[in-house]
Amino acid sequence: MSSSPWGITRDEAVALMEQYLETDSMRKHCLASEAIMRDLAPRFGGDPDMWGLAGLLHDVDYNETKDTMNQHGLMTASILEKRGVHPEIIDAIKHHNAENLGLVRSETIHIALTAAETITGMLVAAALINPDKKLSSLKVKSVKKRMKAKEFARSVNRDHILLCEQIGIPLDEFIELSIGSMCKIADTLGL
Repeated sequence: MSSSPWGITRDEAVALMEQYLETDSMRKHCLASEAIMRDLAPRFGGDPDMWGLAGLLHDVDYNETKDTMNQHGLMTASILEKRGVHPEIIDAIKHHNAENLGLVRSETIHIALTAAETITGMLVAAALINPDKKLSSLKVKSVKKRMKAKEFARSVNRDHILLCEQIGIPLDEFIELSIGSMCKIADTLGL
């Protein structure tokens, strides 16, 4: 039994994420999502640890469900329920894939997780085309320009990033916050 009020400690969550996600890129994606969620939480009176855990664990079942997206999030929910993880974390994780699960994002954390986990791909792609390949070199204006270019980071769902505006965060501010959050763990991300 975990000593965390959320049913899982961060160390336990990292170990679980690493157990299920073998690729470096997916692990880094989850760590980046965690960083952004931790920084978003205080804006909405959320607990940074709880929001961070949702970001860290949101794609635990990705390897098993990437070809059956109508199951993505459900396997993670089952794994986390068995471990006694807080239902609010599990609920947020299911809702990051709301469209494929027939759910409606009704809570701020649902929307925040969807926007946060999606912008990580845009920021990594934008950093990688910079000469120094560093997140710290990214500018909001250039990221917005890349978002408008449909051929750039084609798999990144721009509409999911724009959900930030539904929770009262203008796009520019969301991009800036996300860059800052990811810069805090730039060494871990290799960017």
